[in-house]
Amino acid sequence: MTSDLEAVHNFTPLRNQLPGAPVPYYVANGEGERYEVDGQLWTIIARTQDTGGLFDAAYISGGRGAATGYHAHRDHQRSFMVVKGRVQVWLGGESRVLVPGDSFTVPPGTPLAYRMLAHHTRMLTWSAPGGALAYIQRLGSPVDSHIHPNRPDHSSSPAHRAEVGAQLGITFPDLEEVEASLEWDARLPTGIEPYFLGAGEGDRLAYPSGLHTYLSRGSNTQHHYFALLSQGGPSEYFARHFHREHTENFLCLSGRIWLHANGEDILLTPGDFLHAPAGTIHTFAFDSHHTEMLGILAPDVFEPFFGHIAEPTTDHVYSDDTSPTVVGAPPASELQKLQEELDLVIVGPPPKRTAGLDI
Repeated sequence: MTSDLEAVHNFTPLRNQLPGAPVPYYVANGEGERYEVDGQLWTIIARTQDTGGLFDAAYISGGRGAATGYHAHRDHQRSFMVVKGRVQVWLGGESRVLVPGDSFTVPPGTPLAYRMLAHHTRMLTWSAPGGALAYIQRLGSPVDSHIHPNRPDHSSSPAHRAEVGAQLGITFPDLEEVEASLEWDARLPTGIEPYFLGAGEGDRLAYPSGLHTYLSRGSNTQHHYFALLSQGGPSEYFARHFHREHTENFLCLSGRIWLHANGEDILLTPGDFLHAPAGTIHTFAFDSHHTEMLGILAPDVFEPFFGHIAEPTTDHVYSDDTSPTVVGAPPASELQKLQEELDLVIVGPPPKRTAGLDI
């Protein structure tokens, strides 16, 4: 165990501030570093300096008509999920109208544009390696507001976009905005290519009272990360553990989630985010029915774990088992094997709950 891992073990998670170093931290819904760009509010919840260069992430909110034209990142793999409202997205030569739960993935060099079609629209975006959000930091205007503008106060010029983009490997192709198609991709591609994924689609694994869905695998992201949507009812904590080689990031999309991180119990509600870098001693439990959690794990070394704890399924909903289970708990007979083969170090039994399942 490295001294860096030891230091992370003992670090009390910061709350509602970006740390500037790869340490555990939590930001509540709406908190983070905020910029207005072309009528949109970008709320940055993870920067390259906060994640050791592995990735960055932000919420994007705006009203009807707020748009970002075609652009392409040379060096960054990006993913997006619609959280609220409706968005028309142009990805390469395809277009879709997306609603909450829909997602799309953008390989390096792929042109992307979007337009928000509903008031109070919100998307989540994450990218790897870290550094893609430097463009927003340089182009946008820092703001104190937590709400997107009613009318744009900041409008970037093509010349300014080109100037800032040139420094970061971002280009702005002149492409035709094709009509939206109603056809949807229901499966992950086998390799690196742009794709849309409808809400509820993806590679699915079932466990008692829950469902894991891969929104992306390492093979889709140059092994920078994989994204897993976990859905289920009330659960118990798994054993306290940490990882040596990968970072885990937890976003609450609905319901309530208890995160135990380095001895601290933190309740996540919709929009909240917790970053657990390598070395963070942690575990989690769902605290309500209809809970949804997006996990972003970078890099992708832990991806095989979920095939050991859940079974492939064609179902789109989970079974409603009334007895609380443990999300992510492998069978006892496999636990030692998984510790030896995967990036998993068990350090103790589950923590005692600070609050009951019925709050």
